[in-house]
Formats: sequence, C-alpha cells, structure tokens
Amino acid sequence: MHQRRRAAWLFLLPMLVVLTGVAGWPLFRTVFFSFTDATLATLDGFQGVGLDNYLWLMRDPVWWRAVWNTLVFTVVSVGIETALGLGIALILNAHLPGRGLLRAAVLIPWAIPTVVSAQMWGWMFHDLYGVVNAILMGLGLIAEPRAWTADPDLALPVVIAVDVWKSTPFMALLILAALQMLPRDLYEAARVDGVHPVKVFVRITLPLIRPALMVAVLFRTLDALRVFDLMYVLTGNSRSTMSMSVYARQYLIDFQDVGYGSAAATLLVLVLAVATVLAVTLGRVRVDAGR
Repeated sequence: MHQRRRAAWLFLLPMLVVLTGVAGWPLFRTVFFSFTDATLATLDGFQGVGLDNYLWLMRDPVWWRAVWNTLVFTVVSVGIETALGLGIALILNAHLPGRGLLRAAVLIPWAIPTVVSAQMWGWMFHDLYGVVNAILMGLGLIAEPRAWTADPDLALPVVIAVDVWKSTPFMALLILAALQMLPRDLYEAARVDGVHPVKVFVRITLPLIRPALMVAVLFRTLDALRVFDLMYVLTGNSRSTMSMSVYARQYLIDFQDVGYGSAAATLLVLVLAVATVLAVTLGRVRVDAGR
C-alpha cells in the first residue's frame, strides 16, 4: 500500500508542479500586489499600502453594483439553464427518431466560442441593422428600434438571454449523461405498478440524478460568477452590466492600477471559494458523486 501511494504521488508530481507554476504563482502575485500601490508603469517601484486598496474597494459603489450584477446574472442564468437543460435532457433521453442528429444540433451553441457568439448576438441586437428589431417590428411588438445593449434596463436581460442560449446545452449534456446511467428496472417496475409519469420523475428520476445535477449547477455557478468575455463584448464597461471580472480588468488595464485591480481580483477569487464551499456543503454533494 505504501509503495502504491508513493507511486501515485510520483505520477501526480509533474501535474502539481505545472499547476503551481500556471495557477499558483499568478494567484500569489495577484494577492501580493493587492497590498501595494503598484501600477503597470511601476511594477518594480511599488510600496506597500496595507489594506487601503480593500478599504477603497468596500467604499466604491461601482464595485457593489458590479457585485450585484454578477449575482443577478448568476442566479437568473443558472436557474433558467438548469430548468431548460433538464427539459432538453429528458427529451433527448427519449427514444425519438433522429435522436443522434438532434443531440449534435443542441450542442452547437455550446461549441461556438463565447467571443464569437457574443459578437454574433451583438449584431443581431444592434439598434440600426439588428435582425431582432426587424423581427419584432415586423410582428408589431415594438414601434421603433430598441438599443438593446445600450439601454440600462435591457442590457443585463439581453446578456442573460445570450448566456442561456449558449450554456443550456452544457447543462443538458451533463444531465443527459446522468439520465443514461439510471437503472431501467426501476422504471419497468413503476410502469408495471401503474405509477404516473410525473410521480416517477419526482420520486425516482430527480433523486437519482441529484448528485450529477448539483455538480452541473456548481460548475455553471462558478463559471457565471467569473463571467467576463460575454459582458465585455456585448456591453463593454457599461455599469449596468459590469461584472466583478470586468471591473477588475478595467482597473488593471484601462486605469493601469495594478494594486487596486489586484484587490478586486482577489475578492473575486474569495467569492468563488465561498460559493464553492456553500454549494458543496448545502447541496451535500461530493464532487465525484456525479461521475
């Protein structure tokens, strides 16, 4: 047993070294710079400022607006994606003609790179030549073109809608994998006993796929909390849709304030860590239970 554990650690060692260099070192540097007044021009001549960056961050209403936008985006998008993904997975799990082709077609939005899909939807929602305005005006639902991504009241719902379109296939794929591993004898017994399909779904299907479902929700929640590219491509640095990642990027790159931007990035990492602990603890899910 001791030799097997030693061999396992030897096999894991190269991966751990690479992971430390790729993720650990940049994270350490980010946390370190968050306690300094470093800028892009003075990375070698900075001074320590203690917790000043974090104190300024806590007093910045734009930061709290970014936190609110991120939380709203995460809760709404992940909730809708979970419901739609579950429905799509149940349909794809049924014995339908052309099921293989349908599964491939469903995965197309997820396979498209986020920047490409965001740019595509940005053109579709354009106020002057967007196809969305043309369709809605043709149906008589709106009287004049809408600036969907520029309107503070519409921008965040538009971003959420685009994310739902792109990420729902991911949820459906994970849930479908769990559905296909369920024992069929339980459904045969329920069918013989004349149990209603809705009751079968609530009493058999949902409890059995719950671990995989919670893992899928956890992955999507972490991905949504650190959203950047979708919001940045569609709305830029607009405060109505600014996420925590966009906020950190603005200070790091646009304002060249490495210290303050690093503090924002560090708080984002802490939020992700807390969200992971809460999701795993409250959901009572082991990460490997969804396999």
